[in-house]
Amino acid sequence: PKAAMAFSGKYEFESDENYDAFVQKIGLPSDKIEMGRNCKIVTEVLQNGNDFTWTQHFPGGRTTTNTFTVGKEADMETMGGKSFKATVKMEDGKLVADFPNYRHTSEICGGKLVEISTSSGVVYKRTSKKIA
Repeated sequence: PKAAMAFSGKYEFESDENYDAFVQKIGLPSDKIEMGRNCKIVTEVLQNGNDFTWTQHFPGGRTTTNTFTVGKEADMETMGGKSFKATVKMEDGKLVADFPNYRHTSEICGGKLVEISTSSGVVYKRTSKKIA
């Protein structure tokens, strides 16, 4: 379906909600918490059918790349830099991944990339605007 192809592009961090409560809940160390606050992360998504390459470019040159196929187990890296195996699913046009201590969804909404992570009732929302 065409809608599922909508993820490809480059997105720059615009705003977030509940950052501090969420990163404390998932146990991120304080140096990482400071580094990530209002961080102008650029997220680059390459999509080919159900195959995705999801790269986050952090200021200062650090990048994290997760490569996965919808419905197949893949090696993923969390916000805190931990590696684990997860299966990304597509639900109602959203990409859904269950991390060890939180659930992450990504969707394109009004041309923006909206990512929502939920851990023990704390909801962290990050919105990025399309730049390419």
